[in-house]
Amino acid sequence: MPYIGPSALFLLAASPLVTAWGTVGHATVGTIAQHYLTPAAQSYVSGLLGSGVTMASVASWADDYRYTTAGKFSAPFHYIDAEDSPPSSCSVDLNRDCGTGGCVVSAIANYVGASTFHAFKMIIVVHEGSYSDFLLQTQIVNDGRRTLTNRKQALEFLIHFFGDITQPLHDEAEKVGGNQIPVLWNGEDTNLHACWDTQMVEKDAGGNSASVITAFSNKLITAIDSGAYSPQKASWVSCNNIKTASTCALQWAADANKINCQYVLKVDETNKELSGSYYTGAKPYIELQLAKGGYRLGAWVNGLAAAA
Repeated sequence: MPYIGPSALFLLAASPLVTAWGTVGHATVGTIAQHYLTPAAQSYVSGLLGSGVTMASVASWADDYRYTTAGKFSAPFHYIDAEDSPPSSCSVDLNRDCGTGGCVVSAIANYVGASTFHAFKMIIVVHEGSYSDFLLQTQIVNDGRRTLTNRKQALEFLIHFFGDITQPLHDEAEKVGGNQIPVLWNGEDTNLHACWDTQMVEKDAGGNSASVITAFSNKLITAIDSGAYSPQKASWVSCNNIKTASTCALQWAADANKINCQYVLKVDETNKELSGSYYTGAKPYIELQLAKGGYRLGAWVNGLAAAA
């Protein structure tokens, strides 16, 4: 995603190679998560992000950061390239799909300090001839030895990655996660990944303003609390142990990846208009995945706060 300055936090940006839920999607995940924080977790988040700073307001920071010189190492952490065969077969295999530079599954594990093998597939990297020991990767959110800035950034990464991992095309290698599948949106050239990140989410929400994001988030919260998602929500957090972060994140990636076979890549949409029937079919999946991301993130941060 191109750089989005603070004053444009809730504005959507489009790019031929979009790399995450758009700003609206990430802010929605953050808003939902904040709703489910315990009082202790609310204090925990305020202590790291700052008084009055919401999770929604920093939810796209990781996209901004990855396009800086200091943050370009983090680009692979936004996805996992599942080398499967949609639409006939969808699967995520950590050994097969998580590259040596890391992926969203290992990044989530690493930022909470999960001591699994896969969390340390990212230990050493070289950037433009300079050595980096992945200082940011050791910015464990609950590690009191780290500076407040380090821990704040670790939380900001986690807030973002919980959104990324629920977007089906972030868990897929086919055509670079759909970035190389040209499509039309209201007659304009774009690509499949961009539609899932940006155009379809914005259409579903009804815009991209802060008030629209709040209303859209509240709609999904109501569905979680007392609507269609209420019977499902316990299963969304069946894996919620911060000590098994890699296992949980892999389950979440596989859960999103299967939607590529069910709908996203079920039919070749190359050069087709997606703002009509394809959008109508995608809308329930978009809302479900955003709700899952927010609910899981809220539960995860509650766990982090309890362990701090």
